[in-house]
Amino acid sequence: MSDLRITEAFLYMDYLCFRALCCKGPPPARPEYDLVCIGLTGSGKTSLLSKLCSESPENVVSTTGADNIRKYWSRYYQGSQGVIFVLDSASSEDDLETARNELHSALQHPQLCTLPFLILANHQDKPAARSVQEIKKYFELEPLARGKRWILQPCSLDDMDALKDSFSQLIHLLEEKDHEAMRM
Repeated sequence: MSDLRITEAFLYMDYLCFRALCCKGPPPARPEYDLVCIGLTGSGKTSLLSKLCSESPENVVSTTGADNIRKYWSRYYQGSQGVIFVLDSASSEDDLETARNELHSALQHPQLCTLPFLILANHQDKPAARSVQEIKKYFELEPLARGKRWILQPCSLDDMDALKDSFSQLIHLLEEKDHEAMRM
């Protein structure tokens, strides 16, 4: 008789645990954002995103930043809610100048100019990497991006915590934009 009561007690506890864990309803929906990620060839777009998503780089379709492809970037802009621009902070002067021009074009593009930008200065682990301050000055971000929402962050594949923090900051900007849209 006591074994039966113990079994009933365990069943009832299982039932209560089940109700507590499973019957509260679905978790609140997490907002999803459509982001466009652009940058020159070799800047590290595929590597960063695949590592961030714990995917093998072979499972990620690489979007190249080669000259012949860049002219088609704007086809991916429609519907975007934010922009990730990856640059190689250790690149040559010529490549840095090209990246600067592409970033300026993106910041001024009619479909992107009101969107939040996350600018990732990648390859900070390389000896030739430029600091965030050097990049900010060289890219003339202060005057060009005045009035826009943008974040410039150093990153490398070796520091995933910093990369995740960068994306958290971008999400915060996107959420702010959502709240502004609700108020209107």
